[in-house]
Amino acid sequence: MFSVGPVHIYWYGFFIVLGIVAAISVGLKLAKYYGIKTDYILDLSFWLVIAGIAGARIFHILIEWQYYLSQPSEIFNFRQGGLAIHGAIIFGLAALYIFTKKRKINFWILSGLLVPGLALAQSFGRWGNYFNQELFGKATSLPWGIPIKIMNRPFEYMNFNYFHPAFLYESLGDLIIFIILIAWHVIILKKKSPGKPFSSAGKKIVLSYLVLYSFLRFMTEFIRVDPAYVFAGLRHAQITSLLIIAAAGACLLYGLRKTEVKIKPAP
Repeated sequence: MFSVGPVHIYWYGFFIVLGIVAAISVGLKLAKYYGIKTDYILDLSFWLVIAGIAGARIFHILIEWQYYLSQPSEIFNFRQGGLAIHGAIIFGLAALYIFTKKRKINFWILSGLLVPGLALAQSFGRWGNYFNQELFGKATSLPWGIPIKIMNRPFEYMNFNYFHPAFLYESLGDLIIFIILIAWHVIILKKKSPGKPFSSAGKKIVLSYLVLYSFLRFMTEFIRVDPAYVFAGLRHAQITSLLIIAAAGACLLYGLRKTEVKIKPAP
């Protein structure tokens, strides 16, 4: 992006940080409307950032373990990308669960406030993939096809110049998911003022996010050309997405609790 002396700022890192700031801002705004202490969001954000980035990197390394086994010095090289969102979600949920247990806060209330911001962060973060030219689709002649440098093209696509902007498809999809979840919160807040029961809405919002994003990822994987493990004709991210859809969808359909959880206004 630019350099100041020995300090180099990369587009990839810029969009990751932009996404983190956006997610925290959305969480803080929603917390105020629901009467949740903003200190909870700020304290939790620190742990979520660490857990999310660590989980995303670990998940990526596990997927590409053969490469990192031969190039161990690259494990901590974040500048060229290499963050898997499924790892960030799994580790982030684990950190959130531990945090809510220690603070004695309802897990679904807090996670319900955070997932809209997560979707928005993903929408921003995908633009880092564009500048790294690491997430694009098959060759295309469509007017919105993007040029990819020959050094970044798979061997079988060396003679093609323009490719599907897979990063953009997912970025727009994440933005739509964010709008859906925020609209859901607006409806809830219009019906119930802070201090009134939040019901099982938080759980529904979280599970809906998992289903919606996993479906989006499942579909965009069909056009991606980056290396991936394939089983039964499906890429590893598609298999992970299907498992999440099955688990979260089952909870939505059969396992939703009927009890309501009251939110106490912040002092």
